[in-house]
Amino acid sequence: MTDGQMILLADVILVLHFCIAIFLTYGLPVIWLGAWRGWKFVRAPWFRYTHAGLMGFVVLEALAGKLCPLTIWEATLRRAVGQDGPGDGQGFIAHWVGRLLFHDFEPWVFTVAYVVFFLAVLGTFFFVPVRKKLNKRENAS
Repeated sequence: MTDGQMILLADVILVLHFCIAIFLTYGLPVIWLGAWRGWKFVRAPWFRYTHAGLMGFVVLEALAGKLCPLTIWEATLRRAVGQDGPGDGQGFIAHWVGRLLFHDFEPWVFTVAYVVFFLAVLGTFFFVPVRKKLNKRENAS
């Protein structure tokens, strides 16, 4: 793999990581808004279980003191071509997505935030339950 290909792959991983972070962050408010507005997809098992499963994975990583595999993979690719971080030869998108995604807080702050957020995600299953099958009235609409 050439240096350019490794940089491109690292950038793709970073953008994918950013998209997952957006999905996790905004998924919960979208569920509540969607329940209020009657959006069917917010009660769909694929949406809810994917959201909760990914958030649970993040919580387990944080509690174990581990970095996300996407972070490790991206960093490994960047180190292989001599890049260390933002502004170190990265492209515009990689630089800014990295700055938005990674913050300089103590690890325990993230762990507490992830656990509290995950508890809110789990609590939402009670208040906005998943619908495995559409009822007759929903099929008609």
